[in-house]
Amino acid sequence: MEKLIITAAICGAEVTKEHNPNVPYTIEECVREAGLAYEAGASIIHLHVRTDDGTPTQDKNRFKMVMDAIHAKYPDVIIQPSTGGAVGMTNDERLQPTELNPEMATLDCGTLNFGGDEIFENTENTIKYFGERMIERGIKPELEVFDKSMIDMALRLNKKGFIKSPMHFDFVMGVNGGISGTLRDFVFLRESIPADATYTVAGVGRFEFPLATAAIIDGGHVRVGFEDNTMISRGIVAESNGQLVEKVVRMAKELGREIATPAEAREILGLKRK
Repeated sequence: MEKLIITAAICGAEVTKEHNPNVPYTIEECVREAGLAYEAGASIIHLHVRTDDGTPTQDKNRFKMVMDAIHAKYPDVIIQPSTGGAVGMTNDERLQPTELNPEMATLDCGTLNFGGDEIFENTENTIKYFGERMIERGIKPELEVFDKSMIDMALRLNKKGFIKSPMHFDFVMGVNGGISGTLRDFVFLRESIPADATYTVAGVGRFEFPLATAAIIDGGHVRVGFEDNTMISRGIVAESNGQLVEKVVRMAKELGREIATPAEAREILGLKRK
């Protein structure tokens, strides 16, 4: 079985210091949280950026400052910027971090009702546009899927040449408007991807660690972090992203999975370091 790749989603675009005071906003805070996650065993840092007051931004200059600062201290870590941005942003606004030519970036594969009047819009043409950009720049897309239909969209666009094989999926489970975080639905998604594809599971809230366990046993990979869950256990706020990663490492060791280094993660995912 392949070694386990752990991704740390250190801040997201929605979670705030009101949810957990350790959620990073500033460059220094992002470096701290990325470092704690990396030192605990994360190979990939899934990155959103904020202004110092916590406002989400896709500004490429802010991404560059944060990415450069992380790589200055942790040069081998894989940084995976988000192109999800925040509800209401334009496609080109969301795509700004791809101008920095990262090894990986996220590509959301469908539209989602986040709740209330918030709609996270990803039309078929948007997905094609993002896919073409990533192919042009040699960026490996992590295909963010919140439901089975989004896997179907990715498979269809793969056949049309907008997404390259082998594909790497991120099953985001337990989000309002998306698929639930049950083991039944994990198996449904897992059995819906190609045999040569890899996947990571991001369980939201209380689903984080049960789904991490399922992925570890199945041979998949795991995402944890403040973007998805700010608690280390029920009612107990996590001290850092590193503490969440440490818990996954302990679980993996109990279940017989070794942890991948960034170099090993690159080999598993077919990344070419730039």
